[in-house]
Amino acid sequence: MTYDVTAVRACFPALDEGAAHFDGPGGSQVPEQVADAVAGVLRAAVANRGAGTVAERRADRIVAEARQAMADLLGGTPTGVVFGRSMTQLTYDMARTLAKEWRPGDEVVVTRLDHDANIRPWVQTAEAHGVTVRWADFDPERGELDVTAIAGLLTERTRLVAVTAASNLLGSRPDIPAIAERVHAAGALLYVDGVHLTPHSPVDLQGLGADFYACSPYKFLGPHLGVLAAAPALLETLRPDKLSPSSDAVPERFELGTLPYELLAGTTAAIDFLAGLVPGPGTRRERLTRSMAALERHEEAMLGRLDAGLAEIGGVTSYGAAARRRTPTTLFSIDRVRPADAYLSLAERGVNAPAGHFYALECSRHLGLGDTGAIRAGIAPYTDESDVDRLLKGIRELAGQD
Repeated sequence: MTYDVTAVRACFPALDEGAAHFDGPGGSQVPEQVADAVAGVLRAAVANRGAGTVAERRADRIVAEARQAMADLLGGTPTGVVFGRSMTQLTYDMARTLAKEWRPGDEVVVTRLDHDANIRPWVQTAEAHGVTVRWADFDPERGELDVTAIAGLLTERTRLVAVTAASNLLGSRPDIPAIAERVHAAGALLYVDGVHLTPHSPVDLQGLGADFYACSPYKFLGPHLGVLAAAPALLETLRPDKLSPSSDAVPERFELGTLPYELLAGTTAAIDFLAGLVPGPGTRRERLTRSMAALERHEEAMLGRLDAGLAEIGGVTSYGAAARRRTPTTLFSIDRVRPADAYLSLAERGVNAPAGHFYALECSRHLGLGDTGAIRAGIAPYTDESDVDRLLKGIRELAGQD
């Protein structure tokens, strides 16, 4: 079956407000089913996890269901799924945990393409332990990070490489499997920021070769929290700081405090929603793979429409649009219009396309955009042709061509 964007849009109450949303890379809108799941938990009796009362069993079931749902989405294992407040928090926690085995003179590799959440935790932790930081640059013209940019930095002292699966600023997608092969050949671990890839493409952790894969449900139609996925056997080898009475089991040993059960229920609901984007038979993993592939085709069509329209507007500069593989994300500027002013002017027209560096500070600077950044437009599952046309009309008006 084909992707029915009209049916999808009908599930999002926020769209009733009338705005065209291109702010999905910062956080997607939420379908009714997710809101209902969150509210349902808050309305029911709930307690700390256990097996004694109905409330305890409900909490335990919610956690187990969320781990299984995330494993189905990523092609991972439920006992390898760690929940946290955010991807940033989980990355800081993992950096501190891994650094217990680092020694002065060891090395970590970060890239200028990444969101700061996959840079600063590693840089700051490395500095605290006398570990050398090596920087991989990307091609600012194409917006692409080549495998050789990382491979050339690897040595026998490399302990970890941190790289994004898709740039949240440009959308460009490094070849993670090829990078993983080089990183593992050097005896290092690979930490992949999958926050911007997960909402737009089928994910297969084994195929990617990532040792750690971090993402955020609020980017793929769910509530605000973070997820870290890894092989349970790898997690068993790590000893994070934790409270003495808390569980030492994997993955619980990495989860600090009581989990937000309502948000976990919302995460499961979001994944079930994604699995049903294209109705059909099969396991949830099979339905997710089919639906995400259909979503990817829909979003690529919307991106193509947007890119073609931008190319026809004089005075518009697009960044990284030459990337061979890219999520449905476009970064652009308009001559003689400050990005922040363009963002506000578009908002007045009912088009939400924010501007800035979006925490990809090193990326923005490497592109020559400094700390100001540019305008970012991201396609989401609910984006249709009328949304794209409204954005293009607003840009033409700001460029003085409409």
